[in-house]
Amino acid sequence: MKKKSLRIVFMGTPVFSVPVLEGLIENYQVVGVVTQPDKAVGRKHEIKFSPVKEIAIRHQIPVFQPEKIKKEYQEIINLKPDLIVTCAYGQMIPNELLKYPKYHSINVHASLLPKLRGGSPIHKAIIHNYLRTGITIMYMVEKMDAGDILAQKETVIKQEDTAGTLHDRLSLMGKELLLSTIPDLVQGKITPVPQNEEEVTYAWNIQREEEKIDFTKRTIDIYNQIRGLNPFPGAYATLDKKIVKIYSSRISESFFTTKKDGEIGKIYEDGIGVSTKDGEIIITELQFEGKKRMKVREFFHGFDGEKLLGKIFNEE
Repeated sequence: MKKKSLRIVFMGTPVFSVPVLEGLIENYQVVGVVTQPDKAVGRKHEIKFSPVKEIAIRHQIPVFQPEKIKKEYQEIINLKPDLIVTCAYGQMIPNELLKYPKYHSINVHASLLPKLRGGSPIHKAIIHNYLRTGITIMYMVEKMDAGDILAQKETVIKQEDTAGTLHDRLSLMGKELLLSTIPDLVQGKITPVPQNEEEVTYAWNIQREEEKIDFTKRTIDIYNQIRGLNPFPGAYATLDKKIVKIYSSRISESFFTTKKDGEIGKIYEDGIGVSTKDGEIIITELQFEGKKRMKVREFFHGFDGEKLLGKIFNEE
């Protein structure tokens, strides 16, 4: 089967999915795009299209946005796809649809399965101090990220990586791995590998309580939490009972103790030193409630940092 004759339905929603969709459009016949329903955002409740929908419209590809795909999938079957490709779609897909295409349905997932099944594998890989992660292409089944593996590619998680930088790298890796996998899949050259259920870990969607920094934890754990939530949704703490978003930090080379974990004990030229369980975390980028996001160095241009000494984050 020639590349352009392969009929593909793509299912995805966020920015992460965009390079994958663009790669498919360049190489195959994408006959339909399925994405989550439009959302009203902001104070004016303006309707916002998903990044995937915007790409589909640009290329004049039919878009389907079922509220509940388990009940609304006949239009997709009517497109007679040879293959369904999903990437961060956001709904559980019924087996009747998954098994319809000649080559079934495959998914692009941002982890080395069976590690980090779920909706936030990029965030959790950094937060939980994984040394490496990657992309998995696998068959779709009616169980979250549990299908047989078709291909994998890994990348090292650098100490300076954030969820943002890792997101962008994995997004491009997903496109490249998918495009190299589809021809082998169609030609029957791949032997699917079942996942080892004993090695499964999960990356559930980030909850609000996971965003709050606990300064009684180790410095490395706080550092990983901050970078693992940067740029979205952002880690936070409270100071003078107001929310402070914390986007960047570094680990102090010195050790000092203060009266309480979370206490601001030292002011640096470019950061705010805060006591932790085993040392000090230096906050270098933040956003005070009602203010813009800024580097601490920039914040100190109009504020005497010494006034923060002795203040305690998360003090009731």
